[in-house]
Amino acid sequence: MLKYLLEKEFKQILRNRFLSKMIIVLPLMTIVLFPYVTNQEVVDVKLVVVDHDHSLVSSRLVQKVAEAGYFLLSDVSSTYDEALHSVEKGDADLILEIPQDFERNLYRGESAEVMICANSVNGIRGGLGVQYLSAVVADFNSLLREEAGGTVCVSASGIPVFDTEVRYRFNAMLDYKVFMVPGLIVILLTLLGCAFTALNTVGEKEVGTIEQLNVSPAPRSLLILSKLMPNWIIGFIALAFGMAFGWVVHGVVPVGGLGTILLFTAVYVLITSGIGMTISNYSNTMQQAMFVMFFFLILMMLTGGLFTPVESMPLWMQRFTLVNPIRHFAEVMRLAYLKGSGLLEMLPQFGWLGGMAVVLNVWAVWSYRKKV
Repeated sequence: MLKYLLEKEFKQILRNRFLSKMIIVLPLMTIVLFPYVTNQEVVDVKLVVVDHDHSLVSSRLVQKVAEAGYFLLSDVSSTYDEALHSVEKGDADLILEIPQDFERNLYRGESAEVMICANSVNGIRGGLGVQYLSAVVADFNSLLREEAGGTVCVSASGIPVFDTEVRYRFNAMLDYKVFMVPGLIVILLTLLGCAFTALNTVGEKEVGTIEQLNVSPAPRSLLILSKLMPNWIIGFIALAFGMAFGWVVHGVVPVGGLGTILLFTAVYVLITSGIGMTISNYSNTMQQAMFVMFFFLILMMLTGGLFTPVESMPLWMQRFTLVNPIRHFAEVMRLAYLKGSGLLEMLPQFGWLGGMAVVLNVWAVWSYRKKV
């Protein structure tokens, strides 16, 4: 009996032009375009310079900042108040103020401060802009120290400067796409798993074909299984498309653990299909299913650590996210992609996801009202 139920489900999916096209269009949009949209790297920061020294060294510092590639030198003001007015109008994001006697203090071996002022209305842009500018000033300090035999000292805060060697592990170039592509694959599998199951089942309710299944001798557990299995296969197809697009377009490939990715994907697709099936059991129309589905999807994606770290959330919210499957699967995908972690390193995530898969699918079977 399961064979005929599966045959019926696959024929129904192929006949639905909208849902069948989503298998290709959604991975294409999600993996190819979204990494550019969700990029949080800050470029073209508008900078105003207030140079009270007008020396050769201060001119070299301004030139080095302008050549860094992150800043647009929007103005050179004569006073700090004039530069602050530009920030208030929105014409500038940062102010770099170089004090008088800057060059003289440097070559006397004294501490020479430069002040950085940031427009923090956009906290991310202001904070990262300060970090970039501080890094350029520190690099300029190192250059001057080499030229002067180590006697020059300059700091944005007046603190004595020491050399620092920085190494970035697992994402050496700090490429934001390497971090986002695994997360976007999670979004892709979540949208497809929930949407396919919920909309396909509710669509049967609207046209009335679900009644033929309800009066059949097939038990409801078998009916639910016949609806989950095609989505399980579609989930692997979407995973293949997502990983292929990520590799071809962005050059992002997992360091290792491909078998681990497939294992966790098999469990995660069961979760998303269970969510979609449960939603469809409580919905009578496609409009109801879409509203309920997107309510939960938005909540899950915002609290799943895809765009903001879970560790930055309040403690009560961090505990709440433990029942969010997106959080655990996003951790799995990023660990597999960036570190090549294996199953033993991700047993806690496997335990959470496995438990959710059992609970949600049992709920889907229990909530399905089969009228015989």
